[in-house]
Parts: sequence; structure tokens; C-alpha cells
Amino acid sequence: MIEVRRLRVLRALADHGTVTAAAEVLHLTPSAVSQQLAALESEVGQELLQRRGRRVEITSAGRLLLRHADTILTEVERAEQAMREHADGSTGELRVAAFATAISLLVAPSLIRLRESAPGLRVVVTDAEGHEGITRLLDGDADIAVAVEHRGTPRLDDRRVSRIPLYAEPFDAVLPARHRLATAEAVVLSELADDEWITQPVGNPVRDVVAMACEQAGFEPLVVHTSGDFRAVAALVATGAGVALVPRLALRGVDTAGAIAVPLAEPAPVRRVFAAVRRAGVGHPLIAATLEEFRKAAASV
Repeated sequence: MIEVRRLRVLRALADHGTVTAAAEVLHLTPSAVSQQLAALESEVGQELLQRRGRRVEITSAGRLLLRHADTILTEVERAEQAMREHADGSTGELRVAAFATAISLLVAPSLIRLRESAPGLRVVVTDAEGHEGITRLLDGDADIAVAVEHRGTPRLDDRRVSRIPLYAEPFDAVLPARHRLATAEAVVLSELADDEWITQPVGNPVRDVVAMACEQAGFEPLVVHTSGDFRAVAALVATGAGVALVPRLALRGVDTAGAIAVPLAEPAPVRRVFAAVRRAGVGHPLIAATLEEFRKAAASV
């Protein structure tokens, strides 16, 4: 008989790559994780892991078991959810992980309406960069993630996650007020090839979008300054420190004195925003109510 908790350990190892990282997520010691994995191998009678230096690789048997584990863990979570709903389906707490712009444009307005439509719901919001929300969701630290499409986003056929598109916004060029293109109706991205740039840190999905757009325009941006805060980016641009690409809605309501946002000529890069929930939670009435409010807020955006 395979124990479910050991399948959770295997999934955490697959998601995070090392025994130490899996142990941290599961709030266990590395030794306990190793023991659970060894017991799982004993239960299935096959080698699930192979050591490669300090890392552990999952064997073909382990990958086969993982596919079944995702289904099993989803069904267990659904069963647990069903019992909670049976006890009280009208009240509960939801944890929402969202990036700053989405909090201000979607989550905050939705909270106001949810106080009337779902008075028994308590929403706990965590600020998470556009690529971090999904990680929190899959680790069980969030019930809903509002995230940005990027190369590390789970595939559409990932059985663990259900995705709901919310909105898409173009990137604008943000230029110093005295920049040679500040008065242009639209900027051709290649015209900024010789400028110094301000971008987000490596690993941020916006940085990936900017890098890919510049590559398609035929150049690699000379990145001099980095910041994950769009207000800080605009402030640096205003000093003449460089140029930047910023999602259009990210600067809504931000004082950009000294910096000018100019539309990009087509084809302009786009930031696609979506909500995600674990598949086991799709039918939960409080999650459904929250997602519906997110959709309404996105429509107004």
C-alpha cells in the first residue's frame, strides 16, 4: 500500500530539485525526507531516485509514479475539500498570492465587493512577484495565484492547475522627457538599441519579455540599472539614467514626472495576466466567487 504523504514528498522533490529544498517546503528535516523516499521505493519495489553528485534525479519509474501521484493527490485534496465544504460551505479563508499591480487593479477592488457578496469569506493577500505566485500555489501556500505568463508557467495541460485568463496589456517605452524620441507617436524598439537600459532583475518574467522583444528587434539591451519596482524604474528614467519597457498598467497612478511613456510600434510585447487555482479547488464556492470578482475587475481594466 502506497502512503499518500510519501507521494507528496516525491512531488516536492520533483518540483524543487534537491532533498534539502523539498525538506524546507514540507517543514521536515532532510533526513526525514530521505527516509520517506526510501520507504516509498520499498513500497513500490522499484528504484525511484538516482544520485548525481549533490542532486537527485528521478528515474523513469519515478516519473511514471509522479503522473499517478498528481491524480491521487488531487483527488485526496478534493476529498478533504469536500469534507470542509460539508461542514460549512459558506465561510472560510482564501490565501491569494498576486503581484503588486494586480493587487491594486484586481484584488483590492474585488475585496470590497466580496465583503457584500460573500460576507463569510476572509481573504489573506500576499505580494508575490509575477513568477512566484504559481510556486506558492503549487506548494500549498496560496489558494489562488494571480500571475504573469512566462517561460516557467505550467503548461495548459498541467493536471495540477486550472488557469483563468484575466487581461493582457502592452508594454510602453518609458523615456526621459528630453529623450530624442519622447515626442514620437510610437517608438520602433530597434531605435533604442544604442541607449542604456533599466530592467527588472534576472529571473523576473518582465525581464524575460524585454530581453526577447529586444532580441527579435535585432539587439541586446545594455542593462545598466535593475529594479523590480516600476516606480523606481520610472524614477531612474526621469533622471536620464536610461530607458525602459514597462507594462502599461504598471504606471497607472504613478508620478512619472520627468519620464514619458510612449507606445511601441507593432509588434509590441504584451504582458498576459491570469489567475490560477489547484484543480481540486475549482468547484469551491468561495474560490468561484473570488474568481468571478477578479474577472469583473479585469473587464473594467
